[in-house]
Amino acid sequence: MKLTTAQALVRWLLAQRSETLDGREVPLFPGVFAIFGHGNVLGLGTALEEHRDELPVWRGQTEQGMALAAVGYAKATHRRQVGVVTSSIGPGALNMVTAAGVAHANRLPVLLLPGDTFTSRAPDPVLQQVEHFGDPTATVNDAFRAVSRYFDRITRPEQLLSTLPQVARVLTDPADAGPVTLALPQDVQAETYDFPDALFEPVTHRPQRPRPDRRALTEAAGLLRTARKPLLVLGGGVRYSGAGGRALAFAERHGIPVTETTAGRTLVPHGHPLHAGPLGVTGSASANVLAAEADVVLAVGTRLQDFTTASWTVFSPGVRLITLNAARFDAVKHGALAVVGDADAGLVDLATQLENWQADPLWTERASAERARWDAHVDTLRAASGEVPTYAQVVGAVNDLSEPHDYVMTASGGMPGELIGGWRGSGSISMDVEYGFSCMGYELAGAWGAAMAHDEGLVTTMLGDGSYLMLNSELFSAAFAGHPFVAVVCDNDGYAVIARLQQGQGGKPFNNFLGDCRSAHATPPRVDFARHAESLGCAVFAASTVDDVRSAYAKAREAAVAERRPAVVVVRTQPDSWTEAGAWWEVGVPEHLAGREDIERGKAAQVRYLTGRI
Repeated sequence: MKLTTAQALVRWLLAQRSETLDGREVPLFPGVFAIFGHGNVLGLGTALEEHRDELPVWRGQTEQGMALAAVGYAKATHRRQVGVVTSSIGPGALNMVTAAGVAHANRLPVLLLPGDTFTSRAPDPVLQQVEHFGDPTATVNDAFRAVSRYFDRITRPEQLLSTLPQVARVLTDPADAGPVTLALPQDVQAETYDFPDALFEPVTHRPQRPRPDRRALTEAAGLLRTARKPLLVLGGGVRYSGAGGRALAFAERHGIPVTETTAGRTLVPHGHPLHAGPLGVTGSASANVLAAEADVVLAVGTRLQDFTTASWTVFSPGVRLITLNAARFDAVKHGALAVVGDADAGLVDLATQLENWQADPLWTERASAERARWDAHVDTLRAASGEVPTYAQVVGAVNDLSEPHDYVMTASGGMPGELIGGWRGSGSISMDVEYGFSCMGYELAGAWGAAMAHDEGLVTTMLGDGSYLMLNSELFSAAFAGHPFVAVVCDNDGYAVIARLQQGQGGKPFNNFLGDCRSAHATPPRVDFARHAESLGCAVFAASTVDDVRSAYAKAREAAVAERRPAVVVVRTQPDSWTEAGAWWEVGVPEHLAGREDIERGKAAQVRYLTGRI
């Protein structure tokens, strides 16, 4: 079949299918996000136009925003579907690098197809080309190498035959999932080749469930049987394996209290008696209290990021660590007893080895008791009086009005601590807190992608004024395309959570709150977020009190669904009221600042290397 490189690539995309965790067959690549330029409009653009009825193409306003939307789509589909993003050469390509970092840090699949310079070099230097004096083969797309799981530059059409199976492998591999970058020189995009028909035969990619090594399971079971105070930590890998129900049944059978990481949040119904709450800096005091006493920790599907481990101070120095993870890279960290395999299959096999072993019932009961104390604390924060709402009160209002199949999102600033620590879920997977890369701007662009993926339930994204100003143009993209979601914008006059860190460690107020930034005006201009969002095609509702937030959010939900566009709630919030879990976090503090003493105390308490051996 004689096709251009671009035509062959698009036909291959159409042939790839995926099996969801509930057994449905869907397209692996459900759509493409595209901004065209001279580097891709005639090659890939023409090929996409030929299949516009089979493969939807959505035009965003920024390449970064489109790629973040693709990341949000992948998270919302539990890594079973992959967004494709294409850009032209130069700035369009480099705009996607940040989103590639988001996908890489969070182990989420996305396929990036940036245009590239001519392989012939005949017209060099072309528009937007960056020339490297000592390496003519280097282009801006080499910047993607640091944030790609798999990178290739297609310099001949027939190279697709060997690289496309690897593309599919990485995008669907539970251990290796992440961003794939195929740089496409514009002359090669248009070059033809006789491709074999077999390349375009339909292929269904099913969830991989590698089983752990039997000896590792036996050793892990032996260690768990010695535990007086075991603790189960559930991460994003449990979500992507579809193992949430299995993990909860495992905990119930053996009486093990359960905590969640950021990526594993809402796997467990909030009111379940074994639910100790979320773990770590942005988690809950209840989970952190149990973690400090646990003698054996079974961490499933998590890379144990510093916010989860409180920079490795949340566990006691004598704790024994077992890690069940599809990625050996993550399983062997920190000297753990590594059990490498799928979360669902691994928990089945481990339960068989444990038979009827049970944790001490007094320890089992601690989970609900400690969480009840944390819930009472959060209730107090939500009920606090004051004319200006706090983040906790805004989150509480949204939580109360949400439905079981709704989906809530955030990424940066103070909102992750409020959602992770304070949200009360029903047990459906209903949260995306992008706190692996903590990318400001993901909140709106990612919500566009998540809204595309959600057939039932409404997506709500929560963000601060700083994130809104960082990247808001995809509000127009979602309004234009007809993808509804609700955005709750909390305006507290700047980067409040970084100001808290700065001043809490003894630094002077500087360059975070707008009032502490350099300005030429005695009365600096203010952003009218409501009018701005309205100008981008959104329905807008303003609020000033907690009761206003409830009313505005209820109206926004109705408007988003009825009008098929984003609805934005804008509310002024307090700049210095937060939900605190009482955990420590290591940051770099100069010796002359007051916070250095606390850093030294924390570092002395850090667990440097754990062991999972008996």
